[in-house]
Amino acid sequence: MNGPHDLGGQMGFGPVAPQSHEPYFHADWERRALGLTLSCGAFGAWTIDESRHARENIPPACYLSASYYEIWTRALEVLLERHGFATSAEIASGTKQIEPAVPKRILKAEMVAGVLSKGGPCDRPLETRPVFAAGDRVRTKNFNPETHTRLPRYARAKTGVVEAVQGAFVFPDDNAHGKGENPQWVYTVVFDAAEIWGEGADPTLTVSIDAWESYLERF
Repeated sequence: MNGPHDLGGQMGFGPVAPQSHEPYFHADWERRALGLTLSCGAFGAWTIDESRHARENIPPACYLSASYYEIWTRALEVLLERHGFATSAEIASGTKQIEPAVPKRILKAEMVAGVLSKGGPCDRPLETRPVFAAGDRVRTKNFNPETHTRLPRYARAKTGVVEAVQGAFVFPDDNAHGKGENPQWVYTVVFDAAEIWGEGADPTLTVSIDAWESYLERF
């Protein structure tokens, strides 16, 4: 979707100014926000793609004025209510009012290190052969879905070259909406800077993205 999260190439937001020796957390509540998000994600009620889409759906004024972990907590509130773990009234009051849904699993303290080290791999076996190969010229499709997509807005309807076939992975556009994992081949596609940014772009630069197969067509 074309939401406030998709800022690549957008003007008017100023330069990126990374902090030197930036801490992992700027306040204690951010630690708690991360812990809550991970522990609730372990319930098994939603996928990482659904959680991303919940963040994308935060109204632009709220999204752009919120900090990183504030965006996480706002989306988590949506997911908890959507899946029956807490109502908006309970979240506002901090008091249980009705019996919540039962999670598929609970992340206990002694499990955290193992779960984090395992991660959440999304590569999947696929019997079909990749349609494209390294060196192929391709063009990204031009679409503007209301639903989740991992194809950046700035890279739509652009022509590039496949640099590598990365393997088959869960298709997030479907997985975010309960349509199943439906894995596809993923390719690294490289674009000249002028193709992305137009006239005046630095000719020595290139831009690369990882694109699912259904985002691409042969050029």
